[in-house]
Amino acid sequence: MSLPLDEATFSPGVHADDWRAAVRAAGVDLVTASAVGRAYVEELVQQIESAGPYCVVAPGVAVPHAKASGVVRRDALAIVVLDEPVAFGHPHNDPVRVVIGLAATSARQHLRMLAELANALDGSGVTDALAAATTRDEAIAALRT
Repeated sequence: MSLPLDEATFSPGVHADDWRAAVRAAGVDLVTASAVGRAYVEELVQQIESAGPYCVVAPGVAVPHAKASGVVRRDALAIVVLDEPVAFGHPHNDPVRVVIGLAATSARQHLRMLAELANALDGSGVTDALAAATTRDEAIAALRT
């Protein structure tokens, strides 16, 4: 598995006024984990501003990510569960409760991680388990199924 689950961060009960705040929360967790430089946080927001809500990959789940670049120090995931869902502007999968920030060191790893994460999220009950998780271990276990 290419997903760096052992090092993933988890932040439950995060309040965000809008999708930008939700994305920044995941980005800041990636910065705090020393996985990315601070510039990556705004790259995540700018990517959605320019491309639309592409990152809302399943009902209630967004996976913001930006291109592999020099500000990405290591492959990483930051799992954020919002206290209240927010709208990203997606026609089918809004509102979002779970935000999984993704950072990859190469384009190849970026695609591999996105594919594995999509497969994990496609599992029965996975998104509900993530949204209900109160501990890092619960969130990681949900993605490992």
